[in-house]
Order: sequence, then structure tokens, then C-alpha cells
Amino acid sequence: MRIRSRKASVLVTLAVAVGLVLPAAAAGAAAATPGPRAAVGQQAPALPDVVPDVVPDAGSGAVAADVPTTFTHPGVHVSAPQLAFVRQQVQAGAQPWRSAYDAMMGSRYASLSYTPHPRAVVECGSYSNPNYGCTDEREDAIAAYTHALAWSITRDTRYANKAISIMNAWSPVIRDHTNSNAPLQTAWAGSVWPRAAEIIRYTGAGWAAADVDRFETMLRDVYLPEVINGSNSNGNWELSMMEAAVGIAVFLDDRNAYASARQRFLVRVPAFIYLTSDGSVPRTVPGSGRDTPEEIFSYWHGQRTLVNGLAQETCRDFTHTGYGISAISHVAETAAIQGDDLYPQVGERLRHALGFHATYQRGTAVPSWLCGGSLHLGLGPVTEVGFNALHNRQGFAMSNTQALTESTRPAGTNNLFVAWETLTHADNPNVLP
Repeated sequence: MRIRSRKASVLVTLAVAVGLVLPAAAAGAAAATPGPRAAVGQQAPALPDVVPDVVPDAGSGAVAADVPTTFTHPGVHVSAPQLAFVRQQVQAGAQPWRSAYDAMMGSRYASLSYTPHPRAVVECGSYSNPNYGCTDEREDAIAAYTHALAWSITRDTRYANKAISIMNAWSPVIRDHTNSNAPLQTAWAGSVWPRAAEIIRYTGAGWAAADVDRFETMLRDVYLPEVINGSNSNGNWELSMMEAAVGIAVFLDDRNAYASARQRFLVRVPAFIYLTSDGSVPRTVPGSGRDTPEEIFSYWHGQRTLVNGLAQETCRDFTHTGYGISAISHVAETAAIQGDDLYPQVGERLRHALGFHATYQRGTAVPSWLCGGSLHLGLGPVTEVGFNALHNRQGFAMSNTQALTESTRPAGTNNLFVAWETLTHADNPNVLP
């Protein structure tokens, strides 16, 4: 077992001090052109959801706002006004929220007899092989979040107590994550625990102060050190790790952790989703060891025809691409709740990625220039948060994303870190108190 200590704050402070900025040479052209651009000698057709009036992209190392001086609670993934809106809609029997609520409450995650299975060491190999507590940890976190949502909607204390009991079962037990998938496993569970904890802690659910302190210690000592410094693996890893780090930072009121995760996130997003303003080669993450065009294109699974919204893992499969897209939307949403609007910096990339992948997920024929003419679909329930922010709140037409989102409602859970987002984010106009 690896020994954990309270090194996280030191590592975070160092990361903030050093900074993570893209070199000026990687900044690309000044503004994104409205249509996709093909590689030399290849033709790529214009795609839906690509329009000239786009959300400005901040480009390379610019950080638009200071880190919040105080944090808003509840403020991870969903805010108090968003939760109030959901409760109002469900109680009124309005759609799609009522059907989404019924689906959640009909799931095993909402059972009042749900039993957690905490472990001291969660060992996860590639694709959860071996799987010693991996599924248990992820599903217990989702169950805690599910019961927290049920409590916020029904005010039935049984659901609050169940959420508390699940979190209290893990906090004194978990000590480490091991094996090759430890960073990703920690990220997935670490993204969901703070969502549940924020709701329970700040809605009068009766979580004892000593239990809250123990849960904070768990997040600070077990989860944060594993995710805060990111990963050079596929982009969905680091994006999920930054989602966990941001959520944990909010729960801990830790500005240093938030600043570090925020900065790493703003560097990783342009290296995960391509825009034509990036030029003839996708962006890279400084220090990743992928500096030449050949190294970068290999990392992008050999895809050389570049269009708006293409992702680093598109030609791997849509499922892992969806993990990255989802994490981007989750970080941006949590930041928005904190009064730290990152959508001007990542919104254009997120919007194009949603539209591009929704187009093919809905059945558009795959052209020969894209991933050799063959795609592995399975985007998952990952569109609600970004679609609501960019279409409903900001007013951008996103026809393919809208069609896919509405046709797959109510969005359920991927049993990893995405859960019940039709319920929480469909047409939800509220963010800040």
C-alpha cells in the first residue's frame, strides 16, 4: 500500500505557483472560423451545430478571473436554486422532471435498504480488472448522491439518513486506491462524493459535525492527493480528475486546490477538443512528452482530418470521449455556481464537441475521412448539463444536441460518475443564489 500524508496542500501550492500555461507558439490563430477544416488533400463536409456566432474562446494561458474568495454551498454540480427548481417541478408533476424523478426513485440506488460496502484499499486495474471494491465504491457514491437528491426533493429524513450512513460507512475505512486505474477510480468516486456531501451538509439534514470532519479528512488525505496533479493518460482521465479536485476543493473551502485544478483544467480542455483556430495540429499539454506532430496525431488515435468538435478520443470510442465531455461540463457548471464563469473559455469547444458527436450518435453516416469510416458509438447520458448551459441559458442553437438529448430522456446513470442529469439540469434556468 502507498503511504498517504498531508502533502496535498504543498503540492497544490507548488502547482499554483509554477502555473500551467500553454506556450505562445501553441496559441493558434486568432479566431475560430465557422466551418470545419480538413487536412491537406482531404475534404470534410460542414457539420450541423457549427455556426459563426460562437462563444469566445480564451485561447492559451489566459485565466479570466481570480479564484473565488469564498465558496457557495451547496455548490458542487447543483446549486440551491437549481435544487429548488427541481423540487418545484417534481411536486407539480411537470415533465421531464417527474419522469426523471420516478426513474431515479425506481433505481436500486434509491432503495432505503441499500447497503454500502466500504473497503480500506480499493484496487482497480485496467477496465476494473482486478476489481476489488471498484464497483462498490463508485456505486456507493452514486447511491449517497441519489439519496441526497431524494431528500432535497421529498424532505423525507429517511433519505437524508441513508445518504449520511453511506458516507459515514466509507469515511473511517478507506485509506488508499491502488493498481493502474487508481487515479481514474479515485476521480470517478471523488467526483460524486462531494455532490452528495454538499447537499446533505448544507440543507439541514442533520449530519453530525464530527462525521463531517471525518468525511473532510477522507477527501483531503485519500482522494485529493491522487487526483490533484493530473495525468498524462487519455484526456478523459485528467478531466475527470480535475472534476473531482474542483468538487473536493469546494467542499473543503480550499482555494489553493481549486486554483490548481482550475488551471490544469483550462490547459487540458483545448488539448482534448479541437477547434479550427488551433491550426493544423491539435494542441498538446506542456510536459506531456507529446511535442511533435507525429506524437500528437498518434495520441489522437491517428486522426489527421481535423474539424471543430473532434476530440482526442473520438477515434478510440464515443464512450470514453463522453466521459471527457461530461467532466468538462461538470467543472464548468460547478465553477459557474461559484461565480467563476469558465464557459467563455471552454464553452465553444464544449458546444462543438456535443454537436459533432451527437450528429453521429444519432445515426449520420460516418465519412471515410473520420476514424477510417468506422466509429464505436455509445456516448452515454452526458449531454444535459452542457446543453442546458449553452442552449437554454446562453441561447445557442444546438439542433443535433437537442434532438439527442430530448430523445434519450430521462437520462439515467452510467454507473461511474454521471447520474440523473435530466432531473437536475433539464431546462433549469438557475445557477447562482
